[in-house]
Amino acid sequence: MLREVAGLGPYFAVSTDPAEEDDPGWRPLAGLDPGSLRDLISGYAGRLGTGEDRVAASILFQGLAARLWSPVVAAAACGIVPDLSALRWRWAAGSPIALWLPDPGGWAAGDRSAELAHRTVVDGHLRPLVRAVGGVGRVAEGLLWGNAGSALAGVLQVRTPPGLRDPMSEVVRGVLKRAPLAGTGSLGPQGSFARHSCCLYYRVPPGGGLCGDCVLRDRRRS
Repeated sequence: MLREVAGLGPYFAVSTDPAEEDDPGWRPLAGLDPGSLRDLISGYAGRLGTGEDRVAASILFQGLAARLWSPVVAAAACGIVPDLSALRWRWAAGSPIALWLPDPGGWAAGDRSAELAHRTVVDGHLRPLVRAVGGVGRVAEGLLWGNAGSALAGVLQVRTPPGLRDPMSEVVRGVLKRAPLAGTGSLGPQGSFARHSCCLYYRVPPGGGLCGDCVLRDRRRS
């Protein structure tokens, strides 16, 4: 299933190749240590051209959240929620973060797709990441959960095969009703999202601008 949904785009890609075992660069994503996290934030700051660690930390977290949500939502919509507890990550300056899952398994989604997706991503990875990124990058937890909600809703902006969008939308809506994502934003009938916080991308020089779902759009109009 993971190989199948990887065809939707790079954010959906999770390697399951056993040969990756020989690469010492893979590290467990769960329990990301502060030293590695500081290196990641510093690398992202250099990529973005910003001297503000909190901006880099926010954008890094949103990208990680999108990388976690995308394959899980798509697979759940197809009937299987993957178990990401053993997920590994690898990163080098100038390259995107890569994910690898040794010995993949999962659960039949049934009518529990949103519950299982929430447990896999939020409880399994995002809660510890929010604490770690918030602490090292000095970013408010509410902002990071807003990023997580935005990243989840963003899965619906990818072009998908006929018959997949509605099941994916059902998963996304179900997860957005659960704490701590409930209240992070409003999902429209066509999948558009209006978040209630800002990811700080507007502070990326020279003038990063506002994201499509940014709360500051309406404030600036007023």
